[in-house]
Amino acid sequence: MFEVLVFVYENYWRGDACPEPEQLGRKLSAHGFEADEIHAALQWLDELSVATQGVPLQREADASRVTIGARAMGEAALAPASDSMRIYSAAEQDHLGAECLGFIHFLQAAGVLAGGLREIVIERAMATSGQPVALDELKIILLMVHWSSGIEPDALVLDELCDGREGRTAH
Repeated sequence: MFEVLVFVYENYWRGDACPEPEQLGRKLSAHGFEADEIHAALQWLDELSVATQGVPLQREADASRVTIGARAMGEAALAPASDSMRIYSAAEQDHLGAECLGFIHFLQAAGVLAGGLREIVIERAMATSGQPVALDELKIILLMVHWSSGIEPDALVLDELCDGREGRTAH
């Protein structure tokens, strides 16, 4: 499924430029992807589209409330306080693994992953098979969440998400 998602990301730079699912399915099939991979990816993308509805985060008149994801349909969520802490369930810890959880924390601590987007990333990661999710797969999920929401990641974040660790020199 992740190969399909990478293909979609590379060929449709913006989420709103992506064709309808039926047409996209035909294009993916023509490029040689297996039917089960295409089906899983299209379903995942459809659920991503629903999850990112209303993103980017829209502050309401009451600054303590923010609309995120599928909650845009009238139900507002409280914006996380600056001193709040995200507690991961046992299922999330098992499925995401320490490396992915550490990477999510790194992005959030660096101020490049807002709480609302973090929740969408976690929800989409939980919707994947395989346990634990590999860090490279989480990076694809992060790219796709940004892609679907229309938010362009910071250049340094994009570099971190797109480049592998091979050949990097630690300072």
